[in-house]
Amino acid sequence: EDRFAGSTDIELSDEGRALARRLADRLAKVKIDAAYCSDLKRTVQTAAIVAAPHGLTAAAVPGLREIDHGQWEGMDHKDVEKKFADAYAAWSADPFVNGAPGGESGLHVLGRALPALCKIVADHPGQTVLVVAHKATNRLMLCSLLGIDPRCYRDRLAQDPACLNVLDFKGPAQMQATVINDTSHCGSTV
Repeated sequence: EDRFAGSTDIELSDEGRALARRLADRLAKVKIDAAYCSDLKRTVQTAAIVAAPHGLTAAAVPGLREIDHGQWEGMDHKDVEKKFADAYAAWSADPFVNGAPGGESGLHVLGRALPALCKIVADHPGQTVLVVAHKATNRLMLCSLLGIDPRCYRDRLAQDPACLNVLDFKGPAQMQATVINDTSHCGSTV
């Protein structure tokens, strides 16, 4: 519906559950040692589906939440552009520094999400860990980890629903991305 739904705590749709099951099937034979997710319902539900074949329950980490769009939450992009023209223009020009009124900037999201991810990595050396987060949150962390200007996070990296990213950490500050935004398990629905 092209709505701002960052921190809105919505359930997974039927399509979302189907995509999560496809990802679960893809990862069923991969040894997963631990699972984490944002504390929003849609990621908790996704993580439960993907972690189930491994007998794991994902630990909810608030730092992995999606960006909060403040007064724009639930609104259509076109309505926001009209009603909040100046703020929308500033956000469009630099979403890393500018956020919605009453919401978060990309900088704020990165400031809470990256330390959360680094803690997970530090707590699980040499292990395979499932982390279920969100589109903007993932994009911001990936930009930071890959050395991409975070001001371009919305334009340079795609993060489709139920995509798979594989990041190989040798330590919290030493990472190699081997897979980004892979949706081959999703079929033609994405």
